[in-house]
Amino acid sequence: MGKIDYKKEYKDLYQPSAKPTVIEVPEMSFITVEGSGNPNTSASYQEALEILYGLSFTIKMSKMNGTQPEGYFEYVVPPLEGLWYVEDVAFDGMNVADKDKFRWISMIRQPEFVTEEVFEKARETLAKKKPLLNVGKAKFMHMTEGLCVQAMHKGAYDDEPETIGRMKQFIKENGYEDDFSDTRYHHEIYLSDPRRCAPKNLKTVIRHPVKWL
Repeated sequence: MGKIDYKKEYKDLYQPSAKPTVIEVPEMSFITVEGSGNPNTSASYQEALEILYGLSFTIKMSKMNGTQPEGYFEYVVPPLEGLWYVEDVAFDGMNVADKDKFRWISMIRQPEFVTEEVFEKARETLAKKKPLLNVGKAKFMHMTEGLCVQAMHKGAYDDEPETIGRMKQFIKENGYEDDFSDTRYHHEIYLSDPRRCAPKNLKTVIRHPVKWL
């Protein structure tokens, strides 16, 4: 069995075209960290990323010391994702300009062999390795997004409204409507590392929950 790269194995989830499409998103498991504030300036957002990657790579590298979980297989750590919302607003990715008002759930998908027990063991391991890191903020979560419309956005994050506008037009023309709620959010999947990629070349999957009219 070769190394699984979820971005390549599940192109329908991670490699949509720039043209909006409908997708039924199945249940997946994630390690998540919740927080609030502007991701560009928030220390808690940077801490969240450190926790997520720390736990994800603790699980991935468990094979190096013989503590890999039952059913372990070789894989590429999936990309960072984010669910974004604003209190008392049906946030659609373009109707709130003040980023300090953002609330977010940052997350990384986990392979199918990862269970709550595997997650807890990874959290204990990382806490010993990095005692100053608040790994207690992390949660293990199963999520089924269901019916969504998504599109690939290429360019700076601040230019996302252009892509979202096309998505909204597609939703309207095809008999759907947005279905944002306290459990269904504006969703972004980050396929590029902004530290190593020019803003114009960033690739981000944008996904919105929808329902039939």
